[in-house]
Amino acid sequence: MGTDSTALLTDHYELTMLEASLRSGAAHRRCVFEVFARRLPEGRRYGVVAGTGRLLDDLERFRFDGPVLDFLARNEIVDDRTLDWLAGYRFSGDIWGYAEGECYFPGSPLLIVEAPFGEAVLLETLVLSVLNHDSAVAAAASRMTYAAGDRPCIEMGSRRTHEDAAVSAARAAYIAGFSSTSNLEAGRRYGIPTTGTSAHAFTLVHDSERQAFQAQVESLGTGTTLLIDTYDVETAVRTAIEVAGPELGAVRIDSGDLVELAHQVRNQLDALGAAKTRIVVTSDLDEYQIAALAAAPVDAYGVGTQLVTGSGHPTAGLVYKLVARAASDDPDAPLIPVAKKSAEKATRGGRKYALRRRGPDGVATAEVISVGQPPEPPAEGDDRPLLVPLVKNGEIVGREPLAAARERHAASRAELPPTVHQMSKGEPAIPTLYMEGSKR
Repeated sequence: MGTDSTALLTDHYELTMLEASLRSGAAHRRCVFEVFARRLPEGRRYGVVAGTGRLLDDLERFRFDGPVLDFLARNEIVDDRTLDWLAGYRFSGDIWGYAEGECYFPGSPLLIVEAPFGEAVLLETLVLSVLNHDSAVAAAASRMTYAAGDRPCIEMGSRRTHEDAAVSAARAAYIAGFSSTSNLEAGRRYGIPTTGTSAHAFTLVHDSERQAFQAQVESLGTGTTLLIDTYDVETAVRTAIEVAGPELGAVRIDSGDLVELAHQVRNQLDALGAAKTRIVVTSDLDEYQIAALAAAPVDAYGVGTQLVTGSGHPTAGLVYKLVARAASDDPDAPLIPVAKKSAEKATRGGRKYALRRRGPDGVATAEVISVGQPPEPPAEGDDRPLLVPLVKNGEIVGREPLAAARERHAASRAELPPTVHQMSKGEPAIPTLYMEGSKR
């Protein structure tokens, strides 16, 4: 029997911790968990929050229904007392987080979960699997769209990743500025514009390239994009214009020296009177190749493998750690900071608050993280609070249109200092400053 529950998208030990904490009584103790990155991937200057909307949808379906409970009982994963507790599970706590599309830095509290330990600990794996994947793709996509400037980027990575990951990758890329996707499910589910024309197989199945072009133009119109590198590029361009005329929408180059070919094709198109025909390039592009093509007469980029694998960093390196717990089992007991001391994996205890410190010119100068209480804003400048409510008393309050996250990312990236856009490896664009909070 099937189920649409997301409760088993988790690790075994989340449930064994629950069972043991129910026995000790700690399952009912109020706690604060925090999602953050100890560091950015090597050489990256900022990260991008993505996946928040998907996470809220998954949280709504995080229920231990009949099929899920049957599986747990049949495999003796937890005892009967824990099964009874899980049958009535409903997250009742509060969640705050950086709004989707926001840029972040080392130590940024991307998500703060406050709830009884038993409720909050169960969410760890689901939270991290969603945010780590989507944020990694969004960070790579952001670098690519910045390198592309005004030229649109098309997400084309579905064949290079898991079928479900392909849909979420298209969503994350759209947040970070990609204009469209080849993935139809992403279009259906999230309203992302979809695009696509033909692969080399379409040319090869016909008796000639001319015949293939004729069939495509007759079916899709002269505004279509013809793939011109199956055989000889120069011959293909000439044939394409003979078939479609000078109003041909675009040609696509998928192999070879893209810079040289782009110049060659542009000159040939112009000479044939097809000055408005655009040039789209694909072929395992990443942000460095896109930047190298900046001076070439290219009109759009199609990106696949490097995008959906985070351009060398397929995870954002986010962790979900307990940073505070109630001093006792009393519901009104104060929170006390807790932290790991282990080498290279130490954590900073206490409930966090975050601001983006900006100078009088609106440019970000620091990520300010306050422990215990919100920080006091400075007399000058324009500090921007970063944490927004996502869940209140178990009810989701943070849903928003995907377009809002897309607009937010463009604004968040634009306020960072210019060094953030250098393709060379470097330190985070702004420092992370910790301070003890003070009441306003």
